[in-house]
Amino acid sequence: MTRTTLIALALLAGMGLGGAAANPAVETLGTFQDWSAFAFTERGQRVCFMQSKPTSTLPKGVRRGPIHTLVTHRPAENATDVVSILMGYPLRPGSEVEVDVDGDRFNLFIDKETAWAPDARTDSALSAAFAKGAKATIKGVSTRGTNTTDVYSLSGYTAAHQAISKACNVSR
Repeated sequence: MTRTTLIALALLAGMGLGGAAANPAVETLGTFQDWSAFAFTERGQRVCFMQSKPTSTLPKGVRRGPIHTLVTHRPAENATDVVSILMGYPLRPGSEVEVDVDGDRFNLFIDKETAWAPDARTDSALSAAFAKGAKATIKGVSTRGTNTTDVYSLSGYTAAHQAISKACNVSR
């Protein structure tokens, strides 16, 4: 798991998965419909991220860990709009996670329980699709062969994105 994912998981756990920040070092920038925005300082560098959880998940009754989509800015590392999807289970090695945003499809590579865009250009395109879209449907397959479908509302995405961009001084 990458450092960004570990930090995001720790922050989400400390915030009660999207509630008020329990860690005073994490600044809550706001909740914007179905998305929440946050910022913190790591080794003197500003990091801003937004997150949402699915509005529906199939199949029902499958035990999974935290399920979230995050978009992170790390301007000191020239990394903006980095999309990571925490699937809540170990993904089948060699598989991909498919993201469908109102008909626009993206294939993400996997690392254990997380899906990532293959490059910065895809991150940017995916973030732009989220901003224009109404819903995102995310499909993955577990190491046990269970196919999952998570649907995310994109309501509030643009406002949350504006909040993290302002907090991290990132222009689009």
